[in-house]
Amino acid sequence: MSTEASREPRPTATDGTGPGAVRHLISTNDLTDAELRALVERGAEFSNGSVRSGEQLTGLVAGIHFLKTSTRTRTSFSAAALRLGAKIVSFGPDDLQTNTGETLEDTAEVLSRMLDILVVRSAGDPADLRAFAAQPRMSVVNAMTADEHPTQAIADLTTILCRFGRIEDLRICYVGEGNNTAAALALTLSRFKGVHLELRTPPGYGLGPATLERAAANAAASGASVVELHSMDTRPQGFDVIYTTRWQTTGTSKPDPDWRRIFAPFQVTTALWDGSPDAVFLHDLPAHRGEDVTAEVLDGPHSLAFDQAENKMYAAMAVLEWCAGRR
Repeated sequence: MSTEASREPRPTATDGTGPGAVRHLISTNDLTDAELRALVERGAEFSNGSVRSGEQLTGLVAGIHFLKTSTRTRTSFSAAALRLGAKIVSFGPDDLQTNTGETLEDTAEVLSRMLDILVVRSAGDPADLRAFAAQPRMSVVNAMTADEHPTQAIADLTTILCRFGRIEDLRICYVGEGNNTAAALALTLSRFKGVHLELRTPPGYGLGPATLERAAANAAASGASVVELHSMDTRPQGFDVIYTTRWQTTGTSKPDPDWRRIFAPFQVTTALWDGSPDAVFLHDLPAHRGEDVTAEVLDGPHSLAFDQAENKMYAAMAVLEWCAGRR
């Protein structure tokens, strides 16, 4: 029997937390409050240079498997792995034998004997990632599924923490579709005391009921609040952060041919700063200037969108380090 085939499974996160423990990040729901906070704080440490990268993942191999297009997330995880000392193997949408009928479970069993971490973007069913994570050797990271973009939220909270020095008691206004980025924001911000998250989503394009229910439960436990409105008739007032995303979420399409008319009132313009003059602007990018946001806002003095994009790499470093049990 080969050495790889006889490799002992690493302990899972529930079996132990020392070096080599297998941890998965499929959903932020899987994280404890302490784990979520630790990931965000570690991302901020990497971002502000208070901890140096170099050898945290030396000797490990990370797989980067993207079935959908990506600029920031794919580059951030690839760069993060390399900066922490790991080697990477990249797979495109047509590279694995799942395309010819091999099961996800069999594919995962094989990959787990060669890789230590697998980062997957599917924009599909999160159950596929659960199937990848059903083996005991390889950590699996969700780089976006249809329902949630957990590592984007960790990057967002890293950016907020770097700017304000805290997350608690901040007021965040999200404007736009209730997509996987909005879902991840709701599921994470609702766990911080005193946070007020207001989502302004177009009619028919809000968060799913299960996400809202979970966010509400988080908020009840933490002392946060989450509110969803479907109109821009009243101007948001007194917010610390104004956030939007691209109207056409990666890997999706809208069945309503008239959707742009419905979304038009939710464009982020400089007028929103009349009610929140000190707010910073966040956008997960890519932005479509003149649609979801005007160039005046994206390139303006309040915008942290490109710092936020850079922080995706630092958040990815925190996630990979945590998944590998190397901290």
